[in-house]
Amino acid sequence: MSSILPFTPPIVKRLLGWKKGEQNGQEEKWCEKAVKSLVKKLKKTGQLDELEKAITTQSINTKCITIPRSLDGRLQVSHRKGLPHVIYCRLWRWPDLHSHHELRAMEMCEFAFHMKKDEVCVNPYHYQRVETPVLPPVLVPRHTEVPSEFPPLDDYTHSIPENTNFPAGIEPQSNYIPETPPPGYISEDGETSDHQMNHSMETGSAADLSPNPLSPTHSNLGRGVRLYYIGGEVFAECLSDSAIFVQSPNCNQRYGWHPATVCKIPPGCNLKIFNNQEFAALLAQSVNQGFEAVYQLTRMCTIRMSFVKGWGAEYRRQTVTSTPCWIELHLNGPLQWLDKVLTQMGSPAIRCSSMS
Repeated sequence: MSSILPFTPPIVKRLLGWKKGEQNGQEEKWCEKAVKSLVKKLKKTGQLDELEKAITTQSINTKCITIPRSLDGRLQVSHRKGLPHVIYCRLWRWPDLHSHHELRAMEMCEFAFHMKKDEVCVNPYHYQRVETPVLPPVLVPRHTEVPSEFPPLDDYTHSIPENTNFPAGIEPQSNYIPETPPPGYISEDGETSDHQMNHSMETGSAADLSPNPLSPTHSNLGRGVRLYYIGGEVFAECLSDSAIFVQSPNCNQRYGWHPATVCKIPPGCNLKIFNNQEFAALLAQSVNQGFEAVYQLTRMCTIRMSFVKGWGAEYRRQTVTSTPCWIELHLNGPLQWLDKVLTQMGSPAIRCSSMS
């Protein structure tokens, strides 16, 4: 480890020897500073031996290793800020870790980050990574009792949607900004930081996202929105100083709202806007109701979002396209899943026409 600075304490060298992943020169120096910072804190509380034991044995049967929680929950190392348990889990276990959404504390951890105690456990072996669940198979019946007529598919495109505020009882997240954006971060330019996100979702064109140059909305966008796809769930986090507004049929169903409801997400909060398991359950139910019932689920795979200015019954603007800045997300994964099921189901019972 040639980049280690002179006079690095032996304990720091030993701990750095257990870090995971390869870093460049600057990143390696930052990792060293992060370890030095932790060693300095733990020396004062006599927990240094327990840290070395946890790292070298890689065992969950070690004690909580705690540091004081800061006011905003984040830890500053050099010029960067991040959540402490994420920093050290990334350093010693998962170098590709991007967000606290990907971590879940073990049951025996008494000072897990989400408990919001005065001390925070940074033992990397007291956290586990959230795995993406395997989606259940959808069995398409060979012979289905299909009615000769169906009610028209609900189309909320031209209706004036209801409005609601951020769901009560959901704890707003601290305005956490990791050192590097996670996969699927979408800037106000409509560019993503990781093309892997396109396997799960796709944004509208950049033209849809770019506001009118004469509009003051652009100056209020700030960092906009961050989208996460973790563990089969999609989250939208408002990084702007102004609220964002989301129309997600999947989310609306979860809370018992009208399918077209527009939810206001305040700054610093995030909302689950799609859940694969919930969608799988709906799809499994719909296959027994026929082709049209399955096809209707395509509307759940489109999510509309506006920035700064909202739309709906309680706003001057009543359609998303009337807002100065908006995007439309198409969830490619669920859409492809629907396509496979519809292909297996064959042709619809009712003949398609320009009027259907």
